[in-house]
Formats: sequence, C-alpha cells, structure tokens
Amino acid sequence: MNDDLKLAIEHWPFVSSLLTKPQNERDYDGLVKALDDLLDIVGESEAHPLKGLLDIMADWIEGYDHEHRPMPVASGVDVLRSMMREHGLRPGDLSGIGTQAVVAEIVDGKRQLNLRQIRWLADRFGVSVETFI
Repeated sequence: MNDDLKLAIEHWPFVSSLLTKPQNERDYDGLVKALDDLLDIVGESEAHPLKGLLDIMADWIEGYDHEHRPMPVASGVDVLRSMMREHGLRPGDLSGIGTQAVVAEIVDGKRQLNLRQIRWLADRFGVSVETFI
C-alpha cells in the first residue's frame, strides 16, 4: 500500500462527511456551504491539491440542481424580452432586426424571429445564435 493511500485512509473519517451526494435540501445546503468555504481556499488555482474535491462537490451540486430545480425552457422571444428588460432597451433600440413596429410584433408574439434577425441579435448581445432559437 502506498503512502498516499495510507494517508487518505487515515483522514477518510473527516473527509467522508464532505463527500456525500445531496439527498435533500439540508444536504444540498451543507454541500453548498462547504463548497463556498473550499472556493475561498482554492480560489482560481487549477493546480491546488483540493481542486479535485472542489470539482466533485460542484458536480454533485449541479446534478442536484438539474434534478430538483430544472431550468424552464424559454423561447427566443422570451430571451429577447428578458434581454431587453435587462439592458433597458425599447423596440426602437433594435433597428438591426427591423422597424420599431416589426420589433414590437416580435416581442408581442405576433411575428417569428428569422435567421437574419437571430444572427443580428446574437452579435448585438454577444451570445450564440442558439440563444434565440
């Protein structure tokens, strides 16, 4: 048995409490708190010895979120409305996709976004075209 494995076995009782996939909200909250504390220690360092533990914990949190807090599916128009609110934009501010009336019809759901408009919006907001599809 190598020395690293012996050390891991010796410290396992202390580490194992952190290495439990969340089964409920209490577990989830505890894991999020532990991850926050670990992030304070590891920071941005990809070479930190605890980076692997941080990645495992983050994966378990993400898995729990996907299972228990699924993201709602949004249409391209929903995303456009949200981005307009976020950036304080009005239909007239998006002349690259058409006249103010055309933009208003799109936002009101009376007209679909076409590929040219989607490409312009993706470029305007610095996102992928898939954001609006």
